[in-house]
Amino acid sequence: MDILILGRGKTGALVADVARERSHRVSVLCATDNQYASALTAERLSKVGVAIDFTTPQAVLGNIEACVRAGKNIVVGTTGWYNEVTRVRQLVEQSGIGFLYGANFSFGINLFYEVARTAAAAIQHQYLGQIFERHHAHKKDAPSGTAMTLRRIIQDASDAELEITSFREGDVVGMHELVLNSANDTIYLCHDSKSRRGFAEGAVRAAEWLAGKQGFFDFKDVWREL
Repeated sequence: MDILILGRGKTGALVADVARERSHRVSVLCATDNQYASALTAERLSKVGVAIDFTTPQAVLGNIEACVRAGKNIVVGTTGWYNEVTRVRQLVEQSGIGFLYGANFSFGINLFYEVARTAAAAIQHQYLGQIFERHHAHKKDAPSGTAMTLRRIIQDASDAELEITSFREGDVVGMHELVLNSANDTIYLCHDSKSRRGFAEGAVRAAEWLAGKQGFFDFKDVWREL
């Protein structure tokens, strides 16, 4: 499959490596070559099977809109744009493309979400919850998309909206903690990413899954199918 990687940062570069390892034909567009999605013309996208976006919150919406106009499927790993989810869903459904996004493409974090959903029952038994997240100093958005997804999962399961505390330090790949505290004991749930490769592998497998599909998908709802 012909895959276009949008973004040449640390994760984007790994996505390209993983895609090549899985025998895909890969091209990459970095930010300087694609300002305001200017490089995503119909001609440029004509041979692309699917695009994978790991850019910035400022660039991702323009890239999505360009893929919608060209009728090309896209996987989005960029976070920080979720206040536009409703509008993007409408664009996707009107265009008939396949669109898959995720706050985190690690299979481990998606299993962590399920454990957290079960643990949220503690809030109904006099436990107080908090979410902590740590990322590298260059991460653009805070709280992280993963932490916001975790908070939404807990809220859906318990009607409690937990506070998120964010830390930006060093080269931390990504650590997320759910702490549930009561007068009698404390429950700690933690997911600590050791490398970005888990994100990259999940994103490429998501692109393979999306091939030939139409619709609007969230990775946390489909990861088990991969």
